[in-house]
Amino acid sequence: MTASGSADPGDSPATALGPLALVLGAVAAVSAWPTLTFLLFPWSLLAGGFAVTFGAMAVHYAAHGIGRLWTAVAATVLGAVGLTDLFLLFVVLPG
Repeated sequence: MTASGSADPGDSPATALGPLALVLGAVAAVSAWPTLTFLLFPWSLLAGGFAVTFGAMAVHYAAHGIGRLWTAVAATVLGAVGLTDLFLLFVVLPG
C-alpha cells in the first residue's frame, strides 16, 4: 500500500534553494579576502550573482513556509557582499 497522497511542503525542491545559495554566497564572500580576489574572480562573480538570485527566491519561499528564512537571508547578504567587493575593487577604486 502507498502512503497518503498529500505532499509535504518539506519535500519541495525549493527547500534546497537556501542552502545552495548559502554555499554560493560563501564562495562570493571569500573573494573579499585580498589574496583570493584575483584567484576566484570569475567564480566569485558568478557565485555572487547566483547567491543573490537564489537567496531572494529562497526568501520568497520561506515566507510561504517552505525552507528556512535564516539561510536565505544569510545567503543573500553574503552574495551581496561578494558582488559589492568586486564592484568596489574593479569600478570604484581604479577611477
